[in-house]
Amino acid sequence: MPIRPLPEAPPSIHLLGPTVFLVALGVGMGESYMWPRLVLVFGPEIRWLFLIGVTLQAVVMLEMARYAMATGESIFNGAARVFKPLMWFFFVTAILVYIWPGHLAAGTSAFEELTGIPWVVTACVVLILVGILFSLASVIYNVLENLLAVLIGILVIGTSVIASIVGTWGDLGATIGGMFAFGYLPSDALSSTWFPIVVGSIAFAGPSGMQQMWYTLHLRESGAGMGAHVPQIRGLRNAKEQEQIPRHGFMFDTDDPNEMAKWRGWRKWVTFDAFLLFWGITMLVTISFTVLARSAARENPNVKDLIEDGDRSAALSAMSDAFASAGGPVLGGLFFGFIALIGLNATLGLFDSFSRGQADMTYFHVKRARRFKMSHIYAGFLWGVITFGILILLFGPADGPAGILDILAFLSTFAMGAYCVTLLLVNNRMLPKPIRPKWWSNAIIGFGAVFYLGMLFYSLIVFGVADLG
Repeated sequence: MPIRPLPEAPPSIHLLGPTVFLVALGVGMGESYMWPRLVLVFGPEIRWLFLIGVTLQAVVMLEMARYAMATGESIFNGAARVFKPLMWFFFVTAILVYIWPGHLAAGTSAFEELTGIPWVVTACVVLILVGILFSLASVIYNVLENLLAVLIGILVIGTSVIASIVGTWGDLGATIGGMFAFGYLPSDALSSTWFPIVVGSIAFAGPSGMQQMWYTLHLRESGAGMGAHVPQIRGLRNAKEQEQIPRHGFMFDTDDPNEMAKWRGWRKWVTFDAFLLFWGITMLVTISFTVLARSAARENPNVKDLIEDGDRSAALSAMSDAFASAGGPVLGGLFFGFIALIGLNATLGLFDSFSRGQADMTYFHVKRARRFKMSHIYAGFLWGVITFGILILLFGPADGPAGILDILAFLSTFAMGAYCVTLLLVNNRMLPKPIRPKWWSNAIIGFGAVFYLGMLFYSLIVFGVADLG
């Protein structure tokens, strides 16, 4: 890689940045549904597993950022440098997992509860509007970062206010105390019914599947570290203005004390992102939803029995009732509004991230792909996934055939184990020694690989299932 100067790091304390994409992708059905459901069944003490899951994700985020900020390349390019078939595994996995409009279907179903508008109609309209928005944007990243920041702000503030109204200080104390009930694991949680769900819920504490890998692309787009030397992707309408993207990343002089001082500044910047913005916002939202779950249990004492009998919608209905208990039907409907907002956040983030990741791998590693501008390849994947989503919504099951979904759930968690292994290889083989991870960071990422892959295969071998929720 050619040597270029590392830009000066911005102040470490900031409000906006590429973390907003991970928050938008991470604060989804895991935080608003899967973990509240576990609390309703097993009590708030089960939340110590969430603490481990989201903390592991924060460390993964830091290590994903290491290679991206040091080189201006995505982790996919790093994987290709180690072993190109490893990169193609993620290319195929992304197509298998993320072309299904499941998040959007869940969000628009909640919107139907709120407005009565058929969810399929809303979903199709949203898909088309997302495509138009991204196509008309001058620089896609800038528009999406600002939009997601507003939506996440509404979600965080709104759920916190409602939780403070319907919950009690006892609910909050039990919720926070449950985060430190290390070792608590009821016998029922180890059953064939619940163990795969518990494992999946830990994996989905924050962003799941390939979402952390896409974060490296958003870092580059934001100009973090050496990403400042790589042009941003433009919308289709402005594709003619797309600058030529270099064939490879860049490296700074790690023997220069001034460059290393700037590197430490960037690491402080991304550490603030990881632990105060990502970890903090994700934790705040899930605390709010857990308080709501406890309130829901008081309003619907039989909700635990309903969930254990297989009624997956019981948790959401009970939490809507908890909202209503604070302010009547209007607040009850507001809960479904929050679920719809989560679906919209995830759709905006996923569609952009999927298209960005596939375009990145195609542009750099498919022969003759560089005849096209990155903007054109991005738009091709974007409108391709939108078209497929509309066809599935209109003519097939909204989230794909049930048989395929079991495979996709497996692939999503398998990808998380695989990206932990990839991180260890890329950061410790491709980076100069002065900026490689510390031993403790490698140990945590190694633990993540063993956990995700070990628990997933244990679930398959012992229970014969990979139903993650």
